[in-house]
This record gives sequence, C-alpha cells and structure tokens, in this order.
Amino acid sequence: MDKKTLAIISYITIIGWVIAYFQYKDKERDPFVIYHLKQSLGLAIIGLLLGVATSVVISIIPALSVVAYANLAVMVLWILGILTAAKEQKKPVPVIGAMFENQFAFLNVNA
Repeated sequence: MDKKTLAIISYITIIGWVIAYFQYKDKERDPFVIYHLKQSLGLAIIGLLLGVATSVVISIIPALSVVAYANLAVMVLWILGILTAAKEQKKPVPVIGAMFENQFAFLNVNA
C-alpha cells in the first residue's frame, strides 16, 4: 500500500489503525503516515473517553441524554482527518489534533 492509502486506512476504526500500523512497520517509515497514525490514534482515544463519559452522565442523569450527540463531533473530526489524508496534507485535526502531534513516541521515525 502507498502512504496515502495507509494514512486514510488509519482513520477507519481501530482495526484500520492496526492494519495501517503493521503495514507501515514493514515498510520505510514515512513522516506523513506517522503523522496520520498519531492523529487517528488520538481521535480514537478521545472518542473512547467521550463515549465513556457520556454513558456515565446519561446513566446518572437520564434527562441529559442529549449529551450523547457530542459523539457526532468525533465522527466529524474523523471525516476531516480522512479528507486531510486524502489530500496528502499534514494538517492537524481541528480542535484536538494539535495535542497529538508530539505524542505517541513509539511511532517516531527513529524508533
């Protein structure tokens, strides 16, 4: 797979991330793929935490079930990440992407 395909696949669920990660490990490490692996892993973590938090809030206060729509924001960010990878740009996902640019050291080129 080429680097653009790996970057796009990394955003498609955690299974896609794992596939992209292992395909990337077998090949020459490209900073573009590393960047999108970091962004998509960060989104997955935020999505998981947000899902757990909204479930807890809704189970405690059912009247706040509208809070569950916050998970749609994560889906929109995922789509924006896919579009950025498809355009072959290294641009952070809006709002939360900058937090993950220097995280996940195990993905670095010199690792």
